[in-house]
Amino acid sequence: MQRVNLTFSFEEDYRVSEAFKSLRSNIEFCGSDIKTIAVTSCTPNEGKSSCAMEIAKSFAKAGNKTLLLDCDLRKSVLVGRYKTGGVRKGLTHALIGKAPMSDVVYSTNVPNLFMVFSGPVPPNPSELLGGDEFVRLLGKLREVFDYIIVDAPPLGSVIDAAVIGTKCDGMIMVIESNAISYKFAQSVKEQIDKSGCRILGAVLNKVDMTGKGVYGHYGKYYGKYYGKYYGKYYGHYGDYGKYGNKGSHLISEEDALKGVTKQDTTRIILDDEIIGLDDALKDIDDQSPLLNNDHNTNDEIQN
Repeated sequence: MQRVNLTFSFEEDYRVSEAFKSLRSNIEFCGSDIKTIAVTSCTPNEGKSSCAMEIAKSFAKAGNKTLLLDCDLRKSVLVGRYKTGGVRKGLTHALIGKAPMSDVVYSTNVPNLFMVFSGPVPPNPSELLGGDEFVRLLGKLREVFDYIIVDAPPLGSVIDAAVIGTKCDGMIMVIESNAISYKFAQSVKEQIDKSGCRILGAVLNKVDMTGKGVYGHYGKYYGKYYGKYYGKYYGHYGDYGKYGNKGSHLISEEDALKGVTKQDTTRIILDDEIIGLDDALKDIDDQSPLLNNDHNTNDEIQN
């Protein structure tokens, strides 16, 4: 199994960390049958991919073998944002039978977190995601991983997320605060309902935390208290920084989560042999009808 080192640009903040821990717990309360979760939004740049990564990290840190599946085949941002480098094969290759599943699943420097990147942009993403091969691969991956977090395209822009939702146990909507109208969000919700996918809930992202409302008051109180008391052991929790500062207008997806810190990759060793993922993925590849065809045919998609 190949390995990538994820680079996180921002220091982790206790409020961001606690928010995603609460989100993880709420997902778990939805039922033990919720294992494959799609994450979508209304438009690009609402923080969908960042939220998907943080949800996957939260499940992985809780000891669950977690896979982040990048299904945004049209405009993926994960490779560039987390500076993984060296990613040669992706989901597109597996769906058209040009690569075994064991070649597109990457281990990471985050314990228990694995990733499948999108790969090159295909001419027919909706057809690939709605095909039988995607259903088969997703079913086999469920047997290997405890949770699968699917980064789906924004449903307000393309229909791909609704196609993906029919194969998932539930879907989460990411909504940017003060940017998406009620009617627009409602129309996206209705589209999810038409697909038959269960809506687990919504994440209000890019919230201005500098206000003097109730949450701002408690955030300030707990920030000072925990930062002072626990800072010695758990890092600088109290200094929240300029997260959500309105002076930057509508902040970008990268700025939405100031809580993600650059990981120390020198201290993390992941032994694939212990968890037996390579053997499990080889079983998936052995059962793939596409991989039994002649591999010498011309690639449908240029690498």
